[in-house]
Amino acid sequence: MPRIALGLAYDGAPWRGWQTQPDGHTIQDELHKALLSFTTQPIETVCAGRTDAGVHAVGQVVHLDTTIDRKLESWVRGLNTLLPDSIAVQWATHVPDDFHARFSATARTYIYVLRNSRVRSPLTRSRAGWAYQPLNLQAMRDAATRLLGEHDFSSFRSSQCQAASPVRTLDIADIQQHGEFFVFTFKANAFLHHMVRNLMGTLLYVGLGRQPASWVDTLLAERDRRLAAPTFAANGLYFARVDYPAHFGLPIADAQKNFIDHLGLAGTGLQPLFGGC
Repeated sequence: MPRIALGLAYDGAPWRGWQTQPDGHTIQDELHKALLSFTTQPIETVCAGRTDAGVHAVGQVVHLDTTIDRKLESWVRGLNTLLPDSIAVQWATHVPDDFHARFSATARTYIYVLRNSRVRSPLTRSRAGWAYQPLNLQAMRDAATRLLGEHDFSSFRSSQCQAASPVRTLDIADIQQHGEFFVFTFKANAFLHHMVRNLMGTLLYVGLGRQPASWVDTLLAERDRRLAAPTFAANGLYFARVDYPAHFGLPIADAQKNFIDHLGLAGTGLQPLFGGC
């Protein structure tokens, strides 16, 4: 049966996350309804990474199997006609039978946007996290470098995490400041449940001066979630990119460029999206 891969972007604010739920108010449920209308057949999908409620995506990847023969452009435009405004297919392509959206992935990238300002903004409440106390950029960068490489990330996994192993390899932990916005980029071979949001909580504790950068070393060594900072808000988190072996030929964009282009920020900084002037 032919296999198709889809690239998805979505605003996670209205939804209860990716994975289907009994109440039907998830991104996967909406995609399945659109697929049923488009193909007149019930179709199951597999995603590269299950995002939580409130988490956004500009680079989610999904695969599905179907006997329906449609042009690839029809998959994009047809499904987008049936999907709600907060979810959109970005591309579609044929892939071989051995492609798997989750298990074929070699790396995933998340971007977290944080607004650091004394007063909260109603315009950014679903698109960026918020911290009202001043943050020390260099201290957070020092802490982030300690996370790089292969580690047991037990101190940063949810109690509900179902991963067989807590060991992950973090290749990028980058922090850039754009005025009152901080942009955190994390790239790893895979992530544990709530891992990025738990990393964010810990980095913010360091940035606020509540803990030194060396605290990260202690947390990695102790492997105890109870010792780390609370899980940070989901609303500034974006699933930005999934990497696959080149022979699959997927049209995957650079994570940061995709994020900037997709949200209409090229050459403008972050201000237009987040209410600046």
